Amino acid sequence: MPSGAPASSVSRVPSGSRTSSGARPSAGSRASSGAPASPGSRGPSGRPVWPEGTVRPGLTELRLSAFAGHRRAGFPLGPLTLLAGPSGSGKTTALRAYEALARLAGGAPLADVFPDPSGCVPERARPDAQRRRGFRIGCTADGPEGPVRLDVAVQAEPELRIVGERLTAGGRVLLETALRDPARHAVQAAWHTAGAAPVTRAPLPDDRLGTALLPLRVAGKTDGQRQVLAAAEQTVVALRSVFACDPRPDRMRGPVPLGSGRLLPGCDNLADVLWRTRSECGRRYAQLVAAVREGCRGRVTDVLAEPLGDGTVRALLDRGDGVRTAAGRLGDGELRYMALALVLLTGPGVLDVDAPGEVPDAMRGLTVLADGLDRALDGRQRGGLLRLAARMCALGHIRFVGAVSDASWAAGTDGVTVVAMDPVVHLEP
Repeated sequence: MPSGAPASSVSRVPSGSRTSSGARPSAGSRASSGAPASPGSRGPSGRPVWPEGTVRPGLTELRLSAFAGHRRAGFPLGPLTLLAGPSGSGKTTALRAYEALARLAGGAPLADVFPDPSGCVPERARPDAQRRRGFRIGCTADGPEGPVRLDVAVQAEPELRIVGERLTAGGRVLLETALRDPARHAVQAAWHTAGAAPVTRAPLPDDRLGTALLPLRVAGKTDGQRQVLAAAEQTVVALRSVFACDPRPDRMRGPVPLGSGRLLPGCDNLADVLWRTRSECGRRYAQLVAAVREGCRGRVTDVLAEPLGDGTVRALLDRGDGVRTAAGRLGDGELRYMALALVLLTGPGVLDVDAPGEVPDAMRGLTVLADGLDRALDGRQRGGLLRLAARMCALGHIRFVGAVSDASWAAGTDGVTVVAMDPVVHLEP
C-alpha cells in the first residue's frame, strides 16, 4: 500500500479473493505507468531489463490452500502488513509458509525447508489409496510483469517431494509440473515456448522449486520463453532476501564474540552488529539512536558497542551524564525494540539473509518477518516501531510482515495493511 494511503483493515479471505472494496493490495506495487514492462524489454540472454524507477517486485498475496491449520486461505499483503489474531489463529504458521517459499525460491532443497513435513499437513486430511498426504501453498508476486501466481503442491507422506507446481500470469500457464512416475525422483515439466512448439517438456527434480530452476533451463529465444523467464525471475526476486526474526532478550544481555557483524534471527549478536554498523553509515546510525531514544526509558544520547579486550563486545546506552547503561540492565521490551529498530534501519548486507548477487541493487528488496511483534512492548514502543516501519517501507526497498495479538493500536497509521486472522474459518472443499 503506498505511503499516505489510509490504513486498511481486511478480514481473512479465500484464495484469490479481493478485499471488500474490490481493490487488490498489489495496486501500489506496479511501475509508475501502471502497465507491465514490454515483453521486448530483455537483455541478450532473455533476462529482464527493468527500467530505472521501476518499483521492486513484492508479494501481494500469500495463499495457504491446505497448510497446517489453514484451508483455502488467502492473505493480502502490502509493503507493511500486520497479521492480527489471538494465539492459535495461525499467524506463526502463515509466516512459516512465507519463509518456506522464500527458501525454495533461493534454491534450498525441500527436506531442508520442511524438516517436519507431516506437521504441515492439515490435521483432518485423509490419505489416498496410495497412503499419500500433503499440503499446498502459493503466492502472488507483483512487479513490472504484472501479477504472477505461483502455486506448489507438496507430498509429505510417505515420501517428501514436490508433486505439482504452476506459474501463471495474465491467465496463461507459463510453467506446469506434475508427478507422472512415482518411482522416479523427477516431475514432468512443461513451460510456455510459443515457437515451433507451443511448450517445451523436460524433467525437473522433485526436491527443488522448478520456478527457481527456469533461468538455468530456458534459453530465452522466443517471446514465449522470454515471458516465462521474466515471470520466474520476478517471482524469485520478490521472494528472495527474507529475514525472519524474533529477538531473544535473554541472549542479548551479555557480551558476545566479535564476528561477521551479520545479525542473526534471534538478534543474539546485537552488540557485534552495533560495533560494525556504527562506522559504516553515520546517518542511519543517527536514526537508530533517535529511535532508541524514543523507545527506551531515561535519557539516551548514544548507542555504543564496547570491545572488552577478550574478543567480545557489549552493548551500552550512553546517558550523557557519564553513566553508561549495559544492555544487561535493560528491560525485555527495550531490547526487543532496539533490535527490531536496527533490523528496519539496516539491509541485506548486515542481516543474515540470502541476498541475490545477480540482481541489480536498484531492484533488490528485503522482507522482514517478525513473529510476536508486540511481545513485551508497551504502547509507546509499539507506536514508535510501527511509525519507523511505515517510514522505511514507504522508501520501497523494505517490506515488513509482523504478527500481533491485537492491531487496534495500529489504527490510523498510514500505509498499514491489517489482516484479521480471527475468527479462523476452515472452509472444507
